[in-house]
Amino acid sequence: MILFVMGRNKFSQKEIDEIAQLLRQKNAVNRGKQKLIRHQLRVDYEFNISDFNEPGKAFGDVELREAIQRGAIQILDDATIASMKEKRARDKARDEERRRKEAVDIGEQTDWQEALRQWQEWERR
Repeated sequence: MILFVMGRNKFSQKEIDEIAQLLRQKNAVNRGKQKLIRHQLRVDYEFNISDFNEPGKAFGDVELREAIQRGAIQILDDATIASMKEKRARDKARDEERRRKEAVDIGEQTDWQEALRQWQEWERR
């Protein structure tokens, strides 16, 4: 069975502690608030519960610790995590720029910076 990890699987101890706290909160609130907490986990920590849990089972801080013990989640030092985040941000920006350029090249999107430059040039005349 091949598993595709959508988020990160390497975190600092501080992040793990914060994720565990959010998971405890998630399991203690109603469905609407659970959705907000899952969103916060995905956006703030790039932590997707579905990357680590068994489908249909609740995922809390106990399951988080089990995922760490079985090696599905790794705890690394703060400097390594910071470096990883910087690289992911650079890669994301590079990929987004490539997608934008391809969309402009095939006519799906307007290059607004070029359009603004042309407008400003036209206004100067």
